[in-house]
Amino acid sequence: MTTGSGLTGGSYGGFMAMWANTQTDRFKAIVASAGLSNWVSYYGTNGINTWMLPYFGKTMYDDPEAYRAVSAVNFAKQAHTPTFIVVGERDIEVPPTQSIEWWNALKDMNVPTTLVIYAGEGHGIRDPEHRADLDKRTLAWFNKYLGEKAADSGE
Repeated sequence: MTTGSGLTGGSYGGFMAMWANTQTDRFKAIVASAGLSNWVSYYGTNGINTWMLPYFGKTMYDDPEAYRAVSAVNFAKQAHTPTFIVVGERDIEVPPTQSIEWWNALKDMNVPTTLVIYAGEGHGIRDPEHRADLDKRTLAWFNKYLGEKAADSGE
C-alpha cells in the first residue's frame, strides 16, 4: 500500500494545488478543481479580473514577470504528483483553458493526470449527478495513489 497525503483545492485552492505540485513532492495525489495554472494567460480572459491589480500591484502588461513567477506552468518540469483536474465547462471565473493548459503540461512531463470538464457547470460542480460522479472519481483517484485504507480512513 502507498502511504502519504493527498491534497485538494478549488478555485484559488486549485491554483495552490497546481502550484504545490511544482514546489514539493510531499503529496502523493492531488485533485485540483477550477485551478489557475497560468497567470499570464488568465489575465484578461476571466470574468473577475478586478482583484488582480491590487493583488499584484501592477497590470500583467506593466509587470509580466510578477505573473510568470507564480504560474505553475512555468515550473511544470518540477511537477511529479499524480493530479486529477476538474473544471466546469462554463466557468468564467477560472476558465477551463487554465485546467486544459495544466493537464497538457503534466502529460508532457509524464505525470499521471486526468481531466474532467463537466458540461454546463460553472465555477463549482453543482448538478447532483455531476457531484456524485466527481465524488466517485475523487475517491477512486485517492484510492489509486494513496491506497484504499488511507483514502477510506481520511489519513
